[in-house]
Amino acid sequence: MIRVAINGYGNLGRGVEQAITRNADMETVVVLTRRDPSSLTTLGAPVAHLEDMAAWEDKVDVCLNCGGSATDLAEQGPQAAAHFNTVDSFDTHARIPEYFAAVDAAARQADHLALISTGWDPGLFSMLRVLGESVLPDGATTTFWGPGVSQGHSDALRRIDGVLDARQYTLPVPQTVEAVKAGDDVELTTRSMHRRDCYVVAAPGADRSRIEREIVEMPNYFADYDTSVTFISAEQMRAEHGGIPHGGTVIRRGRTSEGVSANVTFELQLGSNPEFTGSVLVATGRAVARMAARGERGARTVFDLTLADLSPRTPEELRATYL
Repeated sequence: MIRVAINGYGNLGRGVEQAITRNADMETVVVLTRRDPSSLTTLGAPVAHLEDMAAWEDKVDVCLNCGGSATDLAEQGPQAAAHFNTVDSFDTHARIPEYFAAVDAAARQADHLALISTGWDPGLFSMLRVLGESVLPDGATTTFWGPGVSQGHSDALRRIDGVLDARQYTLPVPQTVEAVKAGDDVELTTRSMHRRDCYVVAAPGADRSRIEREIVEMPNYFADYDTSVTFISAEQMRAEHGGIPHGGTVIRRGRTSEGVSANVTFELQLGSNPEFTGSVLVATGRAVARMAARGERGARTVFDLTLADLSPRTPEELRATYL
């Protein structure tokens, strides 16, 4: 039985706990939190404060860090790696090299193994991009995100004066997706690949024209996209936009010889982004526990994992059933 600590108990932490209940070879032994432990209700695991992390070192095989990339994981990752073998979903792509170095140093000093930047992107999509390029070196890879809720962009909407609540959906442009799959010569730009749909609950008396203008002109978020803004009631928001769905597609289009094409497509449609991401963290947590038991130390990424380590099945079962 692989003993798991969940570090952080927001949407992702709860998704991880749900996933562990579906894996017979894993159990949650503790949920670590910076909040008052008595304020959390888990599916049955005990709760401890982060300050008591060291007391769990001998009781945990792998710690799944569930903090956010923007502010939490830069501190949480190295801190947890000093006590446990760890897994996290750090997803700020431009900062991955420096984050890897910080976690690697902490893990090596403590004689631990730490897997960073797993989930579905980065994570599964990263693996498929490498696989596609390796098999079809003469070609190009295109990634589309959505349809789904962008939590960061939704937060940006809620910061606008007069906005009480908001959800933003990232949507691939269907014509562009089909053109890429068909191998057509299509220009891939920010605007041609994705659009953004915004649903906004405005405060009573708020200037909706101003709010819409601020949204569609917002640099780095909406200005470069075809963006729609729909004002709805708080009741509609709760009834129709309460979930956190997401997904995406990785397409590798290549040539095996002159005039002979091949297409590899990997697609995700997720009813709950945090629950699926939690499921990926759990599977990679199994791999880390196995790799650490073999003596591997330092930081790793999904490129260092094997399917055999990810699977709960034995090598004999894999060969007999899936090969």
